[in-house]
Amino acid sequence: MKRGLIAATAVAGMLVGVAACGSSGGTGADGFKGKKLTVWVMSGSNPTQWTKQVSAQFKKKTGATVEFKVQQWNGIQQKLSTALSEDTPPDVVEIGNTQTAAYAKAGALADLGDLKKEIGADWNDAFNKAAMVDGKQYALPWFAGNRVVMYNKRIWAEAGLKGTPKTRGELFKAFETIKKKTDAEPLYLPGQNWYFLDGLTIGTGADLVKKQNGKWVSNLGDPKVAKAMDIYKQYQAFSTAPKNKDEATPQQAEVFAKGRTGALVAMGYEAATAVKANPAIKKDIGFFTIPGETAARPEGVFLGGSNFAVAGMGKNQELAREFLKIALSKANDGQMVKESGWTPKSPDLAAAAEENPAAAAAAPAAAKSGGTTPLIPQWAAVENTPNPIKSYMTAVLGGKSPADAAKDVEPEINARLAKE
Repeated sequence: MKRGLIAATAVAGMLVGVAACGSSGGTGADGFKGKKLTVWVMSGSNPTQWTKQVSAQFKKKTGATVEFKVQQWNGIQQKLSTALSEDTPPDVVEIGNTQTAAYAKAGALADLGDLKKEIGADWNDAFNKAAMVDGKQYALPWFAGNRVVMYNKRIWAEAGLKGTPKTRGELFKAFETIKKKTDAEPLYLPGQNWYFLDGLTIGTGADLVKKQNGKWVSNLGDPKVAKAMDIYKQYQAFSTAPKNKDEATPQQAEVFAKGRTGALVAMGYEAATAVKANPAIKKDIGFFTIPGETAARPEGVFLGGSNFAVAGMGKNQELAREFLKIALSKANDGQMVKESGWTPKSPDLAAAAEENPAAAAAAPAAAKSGGTTPLIPQWAAVENTPNPIKSYMTAVLGGKSPADAAKDVEPEINARLAKE
């Protein structure tokens, strides 16, 4: 039976007690041989070379093996909540950076403050902020990044386009040119890419929640959010993608891989997905920063990513810490940047970004117009399936006014925000 996040919260007292004394066995470096560490990672998160070198380094140092179990995003919060409340949870888990607070509040995560001091003293505060709750370190930032325009250089050349757009108006004009001069779809943008909408909302200066009478409530009805949704609607008008699906249904990079899509609003790692589906597409892939209203400020972007956390009820906490020391080393963080195009989380990783075009394209927006969804424990419940913000987006794209669409879903958002 799936108990969900509420169940995890309900057993907080039990979890806190176990987390405080989490079993590590006191084995020491020589006592790990033959053990197996279970690490849950999300689909698409652990690139091939990073995984190989981390696994090899971990085995060489500890004598133990690591098993990466890949999970799907759909329904992950309920699945992870259940797993973390059981007697034999996964040892290390990947948690979305906006969801960490909820699991920490439930008492499901071990305190990693000492480990952060040892291996992450120079991490940028913007990355580490989402791994802390009430001043304590309940996770460690693994990676974060933001969306860019991933485009097909061959199609743009077919349309006679040179260079890359510097403003939103120039981008839309480029899409119009592709539509007129080629048989390609200018942009593939499903109607429920809500993290892109969140970036647009950040760009308008709006917040998705607000405090009212001491409680968090929805701010989806804010005219600034409506402005962001209008911009999204302008983008989506260049696409024939379903208005009631997200970017993973189907995987938009696999659509791009077919070779007749001019552009995606994508994360850098999606290039690898496209190349896996069609190796020939690799030479045609290019990236540029999502341009904003003016050339001086890129479009608003959501700094999405993931943290690594240690299960509070895990039986291999000391071994889990050894894994994190290796997985989050400078060399392996650099590999993540080079291989997947993530934004560097410390100054020492800047050189690695230069080796990945997607990371280079993401950097300007991350620095000038990046942000996150609300970093409050209650926010994780809002993202649970079915996501009411996705319903809002589909309704607006279907012709409903932003104000009316917001009214339809705000009761559900407020009910989720009210849950303790």
